[in-house]
Parts: sequence; C-alpha cells; structure tokens
Amino acid sequence: MSCGQNCNCNCKKAIITGITGQDGSHLADFLLSRGYKVVGITRRSSTDNTGRIKHLLDHPNFKLVDGDITDYSSIVNVLLKYAPRQKVCEFYNLAAQSHVAVSFKQPGLTWDVTAKGCLNILQAIVDLQLTNNVKFYQASSSEMFGKNYDVVDGKKVQSETTRFLPQSPYAIAKCAAHEAVRLYREAYGIHASAGILFNHEGPRRGETFVTRKITKWIGDFCKHIVSNGVEVPFPKLRLGNLEAFRDWGYAGDYVEAMWMMLQQDIPDDYVICTGETHSIREFLDVAFNRIGIRDWSEYVVQDPEFYRPAEVDYLLGDNTKATNKLGWRPKTSFEELVSMMLQHDLNNELQSSC
Repeated sequence: MSCGQNCNCNCKKAIITGITGQDGSHLADFLLSRGYKVVGITRRSSTDNTGRIKHLLDHPNFKLVDGDITDYSSIVNVLLKYAPRQKVCEFYNLAAQSHVAVSFKQPGLTWDVTAKGCLNILQAIVDLQLTNNVKFYQASSSEMFGKNYDVVDGKKVQSETTRFLPQSPYAIAKCAAHEAVRLYREAYGIHASAGILFNHEGPRRGETFVTRKITKWIGDFCKHIVSNGVEVPFPKLRLGNLEAFRDWGYAGDYVEAMWMMLQQDIPDDYVICTGETHSIREFLDVAFNRIGIRDWSEYVVQDPEFYRPAEVDYLLGDNTKATNKLGWRPKTSFEELVSMMLQHDLNNELQSSC
C-alpha cells in the first residue's frame, strides 16, 4: 500500500492507533472488508505484539507503521505521510493504557497515553490545517461515569447526559480526552466524535481482563483435566469483586458503531452498549455451566489483591441515541458472548494438549 498525501485514487483511507489491541484489530477487519486502505500505528517494541493482526500483515490494503501518540512529532509525521489533503481521511484513536487496575499503579503513564495522546492528535490536525480533511474518532469509556447514574423509569442508567464521576486514573484520563474532543470540535470545527463504549469483550480480549481471565482459566482447567485427571490439583481462579455489574457487549459489534459515527454529517458523542447489565457472578454462572459445573464456588477465590482502591459497582448504558441517530444495535447477546469466548479458549487449550 503506497497511498500518501498525494494519493489520487478513489480508495477510502483510515488511520488507527491501538491497532494491535482488541478493538483495533476488529476495526481493521471491518474497514478492510469495506474497501478501505488502513494504516495501523504501533509503538515499537522489542517483542512481537502483532498476534491479533497477523492475518492482516500481508493484506495489500493494510500497512503497519511505527508511531507513538505520546510523541507529538510522531503523530505529525504520520499525518503528513498518510493523511491525503485531496479527500477525507478517518482517524480512529483507540490507543490507551486501558487496564483500570494498572492505572492505579501507573497513573502517570496512563495520563500520558490516554489523555495527552488524544490531545497530541487533535492539536496536530489543527497545526497541519487538516481540520477539513480528517474525521476523528475518540474511544471514550463508560468508566468515566464511575458511581454516577440517572434514574429513568425506575432503572439506573448512564447516557450521554449523565454527569461523569471518574473513580480511577484511567477514567480521569478518559474524561480529559473526551472533553478535549468536545473543545476541539467547537473551537476548530473538527469532525470529531467520541464513542462512550461500555465494556466490550471477545476472544481477542486481553487475558488480564476479568471476562477473558475467566474463560482462559476454564480452558486451562479443562486441558489440565484431560492431561492429568481430577486427582492432580489445579490452581484456583482468583478474582476480585464478584458483585460488580457491567453492560457487556461484543467488540466486533461495537467497531461498526465507531465507523457509523464518522459517516454522519454532524459529529457528536454516543453511548454504545447493550442496555443490559450482568454481574461477574452471572458471567461465572454462564461460563461454568457450559462445561457442566453448576456450583463453581470451590474453584473460585475472592482475592483482595484484585479489588480496586475505588470500585465502580454498577454500569448500565442507554443506547437510545445511537439506535435512533446511527441505526446501530448490538447483534450479540450476553450468553452468546460468553459462549464465544469460552469456545475459543476451550478449543485453543484442548488443541494444544493433543
């Protein structure tokens, strides 16, 4: 792929930060399927972190380039080379230090990547006079709501008008980036939209996130049973607060909503969610039931190490605006999501034991 600033072809162009993550890989799949040429930005690493996008590396319309959103000049160079001035380019900022627990241990890094990184991109668009050529998407997060919610028809929900009350360095950084998008949209006329995405999971989810931690443990456990039988003990699954409720959806569904936002004539912010909430305990129920275990209590330990210093107990989104204005709806149910993730990890572990 050689499209740069002087490109005169009719292809659509997209730049994605966070390309090696769950959302970045799903979004690249989606855009390539629609005929886009995709440039993925990745921070240089001494180890291979391209596992989620290995199937794309030889795609003729995909290019992986080095870059770092914490370095303003790096973003400028990417935009100069890959954002064509003759037509509109879509820029999706999915890069972040996105693990809430880690943000308490590394608040400075979390701020630099998650907040300052977004600001660097927006300012570069302005400085390079690309405000009419770049449509910008920012990955905002339901964690910004923290413990706050509105009561609608007797139900606690979070929507675009709910006040933010962040409960972690990660959420604070996301709030700053979210407000930067609003400011640059109003001050400079950038077509900049933010998707306030509630928890979205799938087989590509990182193994330290609670949903994938559960399904990966079950896959490892089943492999252990096949190889060693029940007589040999297996380490228990160690989790934090089992009573935390989350609005869980499938990441593959949510990236379509990102794209839909940038197809609108007027930029805006949207809550993307399923409109259902389930506890971690319910996730465990569905996952363990799939392997025939109804009482999982002897396999799971609640460990204080995995409790957050400031907990967010309840998240439930209202996707009315996205449904009415974008025409977007989630396609994957909670049960289907758990089964998809579990089947992936069962297949991987059982195949590796053969």
